[in-house]
Amino acid sequence: MPEARRHAAVIIRWRARNSVSTLVLVAEPKYQIRAQYTDSTVTVYQAYAPEIGLPAARDGLFPAVWQRDRMTWIKPSFLWMMYRCGWGTKEGQETVLAVEITREGFEWALAHACLSHYERGLHADRAIWKRQLKRAPARVQWDPERDLRLQPYPHRSLQLGLTGEAAHLYADEWIVSVTDITRLSHTIHTHVREGDLGGAQQLLPHERPYPVNDKSLAHLHQ
Repeated sequence: MPEARRHAAVIIRWRARNSVSTLVLVAEPKYQIRAQYTDSTVTVYQAYAPEIGLPAARDGLFPAVWQRDRMTWIKPSFLWMMYRCGWGTKEGQETVLAVEITREGFEWALAHACLSHYERGLHADRAIWKRQLKRAPARVQWDPERDLRLQPYPHRSLQLGLTGEAAHLYADEWIVSVTDITRLSHTIHTHVREGDLGGAQQLLPHERPYPVNDKSLAHLHQ
């Protein structure tokens, strides 16, 4: 079976042909959604203060204190979440959650999203982009993906912001399960701090390219 591992901006793959293994370097696409997913769900990550995160993990839904009328950002990249929350050590982000949501909901959000910044050539003009952004129930940012030391890669990681209708659907309809992965985050961080990157790598969630065609993302990057 082919093996692959990420290295800098390329994927290193071993391919067997006529019983001979060949090393093939494949460049990472700059814009690509990588996630842990099943046939029906995709896992995204968020980090909250314990008063939100702990009840959410216990009950499988967000508590009343969670505000549906504010934009909430979900990240399919575990390591980008670790960069954002400092491995669950930043104030207000001490509880790290793996939120399993329906792929149908995730793809609805992508289809209805607007890029969070104006980009010449992608948008007809700045005024049209502003109107689209104001109406959109979701917005997308592409930020540098991170390695185990939280250093940036050249390729990008998806951040998906949900507001209005999308935030309500996320909280009330799309969530399948909520898991507290704070301890896992701390364990991986300990391996990294001790220089055991191999041990840390083995504990990472298995993320792979998410099966969405280029046309579905054409409005979100050039």
